[in-house]
Amino acid sequence: MPYKEPKIEKLFYSIGEVAAMFGVNTSLIRFWEKEFDIIKPKKNKKGNRLFTKEDIDNFHIIFHLVKERGMTLKGAKMKMSENKDDAIHNLEVIQSLHNIRKMLLEIKDDMG
Repeated sequence: MPYKEPKIEKLFYSIGEVAAMFGVNTSLIRFWEKEFDIIKPKKNKKGNRLFTKEDIDNFHIIFHLVKERGMTLKGAKMKMSENKDDAIHNLEVIQSLHNIRKMLLEIKDDMG
């Protein structure tokens, strides 16, 4: 069996990396950080924000609620505080469906 490089997960992500992941400006990341108390980046000596995998996961939920489902910030905050597990489950289902669609399109392309 050929050697396969292990996938290395970063411990911290810069604000620029986070913004790029979601296709948004860094100013929106800073705004959401202020609005949602579950986002708690660490800061280095220079004051640069360092986001963890948990912060990224929370950004995924916020992005889903605000950008994909069209909720207001107030509505997203309520959803996060009242029923975060439901929001996580819905996001996971949607991500699974996107992955299945991508896989089916790849199969279709291979057949055609």
